[in-house]
Amino acid sequence: MTALTLDEAEAHVRAVSFRTGPAERIGVVTEWLVQDRRDPGLPTPVDRLNTALAPLEGAGALPGGSGLTRGPGGQLRLSSPPARSLGACVGTAAADLALLRDAVEQAGLTLVGRGLDPYREPPRVLDHPRHRAMERYFDREGPWGRDMLRRTASVRIDLDPGDDSGGLGGYRSRWDLAHRIGPVLVAAFANSPVQHGWPTGWLSSRQEIRIRTDAGRTRPPRYHPDPREAWTRYALDARVMYVPGDLDGDWTAPLGLTFRAWLRGVPGLRPPTRDDLDHHLRTLFPPVAPRGRLELRMTDAQDGDDWIAPTVLAATLLNDTGAAEAAYAATEPLCPDPRRPVPSHDVWLRAARDGLDDQVLAKAARACFAAADSALAASGTPAVLRHALNDFAERHTECGRSPAHDHLDALRRT
Repeated sequence: MTALTLDEAEAHVRAVSFRTGPAERIGVVTEWLVQDRRDPGLPTPVDRLNTALAPLEGAGALPGGSGLTRGPGGQLRLSSPPARSLGACVGTAAADLALLRDAVEQAGLTLVGRGLDPYREPPRVLDHPRHRAMERYFDREGPWGRDMLRRTASVRIDLDPGDDSGGLGGYRSRWDLAHRIGPVLVAAFANSPVQHGWPTGWLSSRQEIRIRTDAGRTRPPRYHPDPREAWTRYALDARVMYVPGDLDGDWTAPLGLTFRAWLRGVPGLRPPTRDDLDHHLRTLFPPVAPRGRLELRMTDAQDGDDWIAPTVLAATLLNDTGAAEAAYAATEPLCPDPRRPVPSHDVWLRAARDGLDDQVLAKAARACFAAADSALAASGTPAVLRHALNDFAERHTECGRSPAHDHLDALRRT
């Protein structure tokens, strides 16, 4: 392919990242650790899992149309197709997930919804040169990148960026609001307080690992009034994780190379192409990532069917005008700088470390849940979704707890 210029690269990032229009589609990606049903500390037999999953893998294998993929450490990801209603999104994902659970359990395994594997250090099971290069890249700076790739799992909510208007339905406002509710989602659904069998001191150790892993690709972009500009600068200034090549080649990138520097030319390295830029964009993992949709990536994986609660909460707060207004007001204390209407890095740290023990975050979380509940009551959304949200709030949010507290209580008892 033809080599890119800087202007072409900037235009491409803006075009593919924020595809504006009405905020209609909702998707959810649930990610699961796979453990032995009797002894969660045992390695997962890959051959046994392959046999169990064979009927469910491939395009169209699941009746709801969800995609099933695997993470580097053997995590399973179930990605629902985009739906035009919250009920359709959750219903499709739940039906396909039931089939996946059944197949895994018949193999003597189980799907575990935790943000971080509390016992094991799974081996890397994907051996594509891309995954080898990614691991080498992360290993230069410590163990956190390897842990992120192999040991973590999340709930990801995908929503439309919004239109070009200046109101709450516009992409600028929705981008800001997604970042404002981000620490609330981290704190309320923190579910990874244990590593190697011991408390880490963080309620979301998954988020702590992400914070420690290459800030230029895992933290939010520096604030700019135009999200397209903020994301374009972020993407081009992020370091290149790998240089695509032959499947039997070495994809290792030069140390410290940013995509912007690659565009300017590097002796001995071929010029980058649009495909290279697309590869690079897929290696960026901030809490909110614009990829034609807004990917909300900050939520730890949840036990059982509790993944429904963050899906309902995030989609309602962003897609319902009244709920969005209430959430914007509720998160105002998290954004005290009027020149920067999004939370600071310190707020994200507090959310991951202290969760709802932080009273400012706890108050914001209760207000956000209440706003979503009011919107659901007025919209005619299926009652089962409102029940899922309120059931989670009664067990956790209203008590100032997250699922992490349950795991810590269980660990103290044993």
